[in-house]
Amino acid sequence: MATQAVPKGKQDAYNAKQLQVLKGLEAVRKRPAMYIGDTSVRGLHHLFVEVVDNSIDEVLAGFCTQIDVVLHPDHSITVEDNGRGFPVDIHPEVKKPGVEVAMTMLHAGSKFGGGGYKVTGGLHGVGVSVVNALSESLVVQVARDGKLYEQKYKRGEAVTPLKVVGKSKHTGSVVTFKPDTKIFEATEFHPDLITARLRELAYLNREVTITFKNEITGDQEQFHYKGGIAAFVEHLNRTREPMHRVVYFNRERDGMQVEIALQYNSGYLESIHSYANNIHTTEGGTHLSGFKTALTRVLNNYARKSNLLKEKDPNFGGEDVREGLTAVISVKLMNPQFEGQTKTKLGNSEVEGLVNSIVGEGLSEYLEENPPVARRIIDKAITAARAREAARKAADLIKRKSALENSGLPGKLWDCSERDPEKCELFIVEGQSAGGSAKQARDSRHQAVLPIQGKILNVEKNREDKALNNREIVALVSALGTGITRSEGNGDNGNGGSRAEHFDLSRLRYHRIIIMTDADVDGAHIRTLLLTFFFRYMRPVIEHGHVYIAQPPLYRVRAGKEMRYAYSDAELQRVLKQVNVKNPEIQRYKGLAEMDAEQLADTTMDPRNRALTLVTIEDAVAADEIFSTLMSDAVEPRREFISKYAKETKNLDI
Repeated sequence: MATQAVPKGKQDAYNAKQLQVLKGLEAVRKRPAMYIGDTSVRGLHHLFVEVVDNSIDEVLAGFCTQIDVVLHPDHSITVEDNGRGFPVDIHPEVKKPGVEVAMTMLHAGSKFGGGGYKVTGGLHGVGVSVVNALSESLVVQVARDGKLYEQKYKRGEAVTPLKVVGKSKHTGSVVTFKPDTKIFEATEFHPDLITARLRELAYLNREVTITFKNEITGDQEQFHYKGGIAAFVEHLNRTREPMHRVVYFNRERDGMQVEIALQYNSGYLESIHSYANNIHTTEGGTHLSGFKTALTRVLNNYARKSNLLKEKDPNFGGEDVREGLTAVISVKLMNPQFEGQTKTKLGNSEVEGLVNSIVGEGLSEYLEENPPVARRIIDKAITAARAREAARKAADLIKRKSALENSGLPGKLWDCSERDPEKCELFIVEGQSAGGSAKQARDSRHQAVLPIQGKILNVEKNREDKALNNREIVALVSALGTGITRSEGNGDNGNGGSRAEHFDLSRLRYHRIIIMTDADVDGAHIRTLLLTFFFRYMRPVIEHGHVYIAQPPLYRVRAGKEMRYAYSDAELQRVLKQVNVKNPEIQRYKGLAEMDAEQLADTTMDPRNRALTLVTIEDAVAADEIFSTLMSDAVEPRREFISKYAKETKNLDI
C-alpha cells in the first residue's frame, strides 16, 4: 500500500474529534441506501415489503391467516394482520416495551435465536426499525391480552409512550407509515408493484388471505390461492401453451422445506423464479443452482436410459433442458444467509446439495410415472440442443465481427468519434429517413445513430438461432458489442455452457442506448419489440440503467416568429393559452421524418433540451408477465391487459 509523509503541524488533524458517532437510527437516515438499496422507487417500495414481511413471518410461524393492506390518498400505507401482535411487555435490558424496541433499535428482533420465530424472511432484525426511521410518521397498534395499545413515532423517534387506547377481542398488529419526503425522491407508491408482491406472497403461502384496498381509486382485490406455487406456475404460463400439468412436490429434510413447481410450454424462453423464506432472490443462489444441476442431470440420465440420447450424442446443456420451462422454487429454512440487507441472493452452501437431492428424487419419480410427458420434454431438449449449436455459431460470428475494430460494426451505423463509453450515446431510430435526419441532428462527437428498417423479429415467439440470423438484431448486437445472454444463475452440468458466456457488459460501447421511434401505433410496436429483445437477451443493460426512450414532440406551434413544441394534447392546450397570436399554426407530427435536423436536435436529441425516460425493471416477475402477455399468441390475456391499462397508460415501460 502506498504511503505519503504527513507535513509537520498536520499530524494531529486526524484524531478522535473527527470521528462521527451516529446514535440509534441516525445511521439509517444518514445512509438509507445501505439499508434499502436506494431512495428511488425501488427503495420506497422496500419499506412496504419490510412491513408486510413482518406479518408474513407470523404466517410462517402459524399464527396469522389474514393480512389487509390499504393505500391511503396521502400515499401512506396501513398493514394489518391477525397474528400475535408485537410484544408489549417491558424488555428486561433496555426497560422499554417490546414494540418500541422493535421500532427504534437496529438489530433488535426475535430473529436472532430468541425463540420467537423458527423461519423468517427478516434475517437482520432491522426491517421495521428502518421503515420507522425513514418515515415522517408511523403509528403502530397492537391488539393483545384483550387490550388495544398504540404508540406514535416521527422519523424514528417515539413521540408518545405506548398506551392502552381500547379493548380488543382479537390479536394482531396494525402499522401505518408515511415515507419521509426529506429522504425519498418521490413518495407515491405504485399500486401495481404492491399488488404484484401481495399476489406473490399469497401464492407462496397458501394458508393466508391477503386483501389490498386502494383508497385513491376505490379498487379492492383479494389474494388467496389454495394451489400455492403450483397455481403460481399456472398463472405465469397462462399466456403460453403448456405441454403437461404442473409438476409439484413438497418435501422436508434436515429442518428445511423445499417446494418445487414446474411446467414446460411450447415456447423457447425459460422463466424460473426462486424464493427463500418468501424473499424473492432475484440473483438466485444455492437453491437455484441446486435445482438447475438436478434438472440437467435427471433429464440426461433419463434420455440415456431410454435410448433417446445415443452413445455418440453429447449431453444436454443446462439451457437445453430449461428451454420453455416455467418453474418456482421455494425453500424455507431456519438460518438463511443472504447477501446484503436487500436479500437478493441465498448463500447457504448446505442448501444446494439438499435441493439437488430432493429435486433429483422428485423429478425422477415423475418421469418414470409419466413416460409420454417425459418423451415430450426430452424431444424438446433435443431440438433445443440442435438450435443452440446453430445459435452458438451465429453468436460466435457476431462476436468475431465485433472484435474487428471498424469492419465489425454494421454498415448502416453512423458511429461517433468518442471512444469512452460513458460519454457515448446510441440512438436506435425507426426507418432510414428518420435515421438520416438524426444523423444530421446529432453531435457526431458522442452521438451515434443506428436506423432500424421495419419491425425487428419478435424474440418472444422465436428461438435464439432465428433471432441471431435476423439482420436488424445482428446489426444491433454488433453495434453494442456486449454479445447476448438469456441465462440466470449457474449450476449447470453437462456440455455446452451458458449463453451468459457470450455476454460481457464491460464491452458495451454506449452507456446511453436511446430508442427513438414515431409517436404512433407502429412506433409503439417497434419500441415494444426492441424492449422485448433487451429484456430477453440483454437484461443487464436495462438493470444497469443504460436503456432510455426518447420523447419526441407531438405538435409544433408557430405563433408569429415564436416556435413552441408540445409533447401531449394537454401540453398543447397549455401552449395555446400562453401564445398571444390569433390562429397560430399547429403541426401534428406523424413521424420523426417530418422534423428537419434542426428541429429534431432542439426537441429530441440535444441533452440541454430533450426529455428521456429511463427504462427500469422494478419487478422481474411482473416484467416477465407483461412481455409474455403482450408479445405471445394468446389473445384473451392481451385483451384483458389492454382493457385494464388503456386509460392510464400512455407509453409502456417495463
